[in-house]
Amino acid sequence: GGAAGGGAAASSSAPYHRHVGVQLQHSLGQHLLKNPLVTAAMIEKASIKSTDVVLEIGPGTGNLTLKLLEAAKKVVAVEHDGRMVVELQKRLHGTAEGRRLQLIHADVMKVELPFFNLCVANIPYQISSPLVFKLLAHPQRFRCALLMVQREFAQRLCAKPGDELYCRLSVNTQLLAKVDHLMKVSKNSFRPPPKVDSSVVRIEPRNPPPPVDFVEWDGLVRLCFNRKNKTLGAVFRQKPLLQLLADNLKTHRALVGAMAGGMAGGGGEGSSGGDGGAAPMETGGGGGGGLLAEVGELVEQVLEETGFAEERTAKLDQDDFLRLLAAFNAVRARPRSAQIATGCQSRVPEMTRLAAFQHCGGERVWRRSGPQQRVRGCRHLASATSPLAL
Repeated sequence: GGAAGGGAAASSSAPYHRHVGVQLQHSLGQHLLKNPLVTAAMIEKASIKSTDVVLEIGPGTGNLTLKLLEAAKKVVAVEHDGRMVVELQKRLHGTAEGRRLQLIHADVMKVELPFFNLCVANIPYQISSPLVFKLLAHPQRFRCALLMVQREFAQRLCAKPGDELYCRLSVNTQLLAKVDHLMKVSKNSFRPPPKVDSSVVRIEPRNPPPPVDFVEWDGLVRLCFNRKNKTLGAVFRQKPLLQLLADNLKTHRALVGAMAGGMAGGGGEGSSGGDGGAAPMETGGGGGGGLLAEVGELVEQVLEETGFAEERTAKLDQDDFLRLLAAFNAVRARPRSAQIATGCQSRVPEMTRLAAFQHCGGERVWRRSGPQQRVRGCRHLASATSPLAL
């Protein structure tokens, strides 16, 4: 097995190879794992229990699927290619193993995944990154995922600060999971052989997940890795970046002002005419030089407090990024515009959207009501737009 079905649709002129009567489409990333030793090694390293429900993505003709069914209680297989679905159904028709297989004919990136506590799969290379984060975002925590991926992608997943391949993918994945490189797999283990070698990685989601707003985190990491070999001072002092932050801050303040005005206007007291809502917050020059200078001052404050002005992104580890994000979250805007809470005495920072963990003990359930959003358990308002969430 291993002709995963989550990629783009195949064209009629796409190159193909014939295997068990099926044309293997390169555009779907279909490379069947033919080496039984690799299959056996993946099964062994997965440490499958007899009570496990295993997710397989792209079962192909079922070589890996059959081995999974021998060890697991149930296998959920997601296959995009209807021809492969038919082949797998034929192969398992009337067998005891077939009754423990749930076969889903769908694009894995578009389907809602059912419960599973282990994932073992040879995935299509073109969807490796979005698929990893889809798995890590699954609401029901799973034990681990063993994935066959492109060698360079595996190296990026596992890269450490200072490594040549250390990148945004490395930082984001390692925030959410523990990643280990298990073994190398030659391209000759597949039919047809891909152009590059592969690797098997183990991804173990952190449980509980880190108390970090991932949108904020990714926005910050994205900015830093735009110039990963430059110092953070050089990165954050670039005028285009400061202007981008200023524009986002202006949008954030406008949304906060609208939400605060909505609360005041709907409450009854002092809501007559134009005086009931809160006045729009000033942006220090209407988004011009005043606001840009303000953002520059806030950035300098963060760089000074963290001591990261001369540090380079390529050398920062998880703790460094967490410290940097916490520093941006701790920045307070000008006092007259910072206190937008009603009943909650905390001051909401404006350089990033403050994660609700700092206000509400980790409860992050949103209740939407008209133009405003409230966090249950705390009456402060939080904007849906973060200046760093680019």
